[in-house]
Amino acid sequence: MQPQTRFALSGDVNIAYQVIGDGPIDLVFVMGWVSNVDEFWTEPSFANFLQRLAKFSRLIVFDKRGTGLSDRVDEKNLPTLEERMDDVRAVMDACGSKRAALFGVSEGGPMCALFAATYPERTAALLTFGTYVRARLAADYPWGRSEEDYEAFLRDISTGWGERPVGLESRAPSKVNDEAFRQWWTRYLVRSATPKTVLALVRMNSLIDVRAALPAISAPSLIMHCTGDRTLHVEGSRYMARRIRGARLVEFPGDDHLPWTSDAEAVLNEIEEFLTGSRHVEEPDRVLATVMFADIVDSTRRAAAIGDRAWAAELQQFYGLARRQLERHRGREIDTAGDGYFATFDGPARAVRCAQTLAKEVSQLGLALRTGLHTGEVEVIGDKIGGIAVHIGARIAGHAGPGEVVVSNTVKDLVAGSGLQFEDRGVRALRGVPGEWRLFAAA
Repeated sequence: MQPQTRFALSGDVNIAYQVIGDGPIDLVFVMGWVSNVDEFWTEPSFANFLQRLAKFSRLIVFDKRGTGLSDRVDEKNLPTLEERMDDVRAVMDACGSKRAALFGVSEGGPMCALFAATYPERTAALLTFGTYVRARLAADYPWGRSEEDYEAFLRDISTGWGERPVGLESRAPSKVNDEAFRQWWTRYLVRSATPKTVLALVRMNSLIDVRAALPAISAPSLIMHCTGDRTLHVEGSRYMARRIRGARLVEFPGDDHLPWTSDAEAVLNEIEEFLTGSRHVEEPDRVLATVMFADIVDSTRRAAAIGDRAWAAELQQFYGLARRQLERHRGREIDTAGDGYFATFDGPARAVRCAQTLAKEVSQLGLALRTGLHTGEVEVIGDKIGGIAVHIGARIAGHAGPGEVVVSNTVKDLVAGSGLQFEDRGVRALRGVPGEWRLFAAA
């Protein structure tokens, strides 16, 4: 759930911030480059990342002045690192945080490092991901960006802001072919800052150099980076880790610059263990359930015959019928994939009756279902279902004929006394499942 946006006054500038979670440690998340705290929650992978952080912390996110929902500023008078630190203090004061861990991503890293060195009494820990200590290439810092790199990036911003996902190829190469993510990134950038502000910010950020502050950092520090990061070289984080006393460096495989787009779970585990002393382990609930797989027979031929629009309408009718029957028979929808339906039930007899009724109703649409049922122990993690019982149910559906409901021997045995009748279909091998299985068709 998207948290409420509030504002903290930093000097005469309003800084937008949000607070989520009630964990024992305050964690200030500092996004790099530009941001919009409301847009954080419109991309599922980003929202899930922040929600997981909020499970073990009181998470504080904000927009730096000039970006997102915070007050806009004159492009000729952009905020210095000192003013950005003032913004962090203003947000912490507004939400009653006397001491917090700071988590800086990309350009947010140098600012967090400088804050930790300047205000040790307010810094519980320093965490960074995909960051740097100096932006530009130098003789004693060969991992910075060259002048040519900056000029190319500025041209990309000038010609592509609002038209395409600027910078996505280097920041999240794992997402370049994800059209929904591309659209979100384009929208996110536009709602984070104006083109003039972005160009000025890039030029200003190119002057960042906080190397002198590193030896003064006394807070416990976790420095993280993907080894193949295409935006900022991993050596920048290695440099930082070597010069902060006791810093822990963790490197992840992969090319992404953003912490939530590739192996987010591994990043989150490292953060949680660093801040709390233990990793989050989400144990699956194991319950007995009846799984139902129902597929429309000859769906491809049907779609070709009536056209995409009509087929989409028929699918929606099918899903509507299925959901009404699930509600009547206490079933739970798990997934709809193309022309199929996957659901679970807490009772096998209700599952069989639901499948039979649904097959009958669907036939009135001129369609036929192929349905398979199996009862077994499944793993429940959030809204997802897994385990061998799921695979068995799917394979049984493949042995059903048009309009048939085929069940495993387990289902038949468990509904004894229910009045349901079955026809023996013999022993079958189920692809990928050990052993042989006796199947029955509900009469």
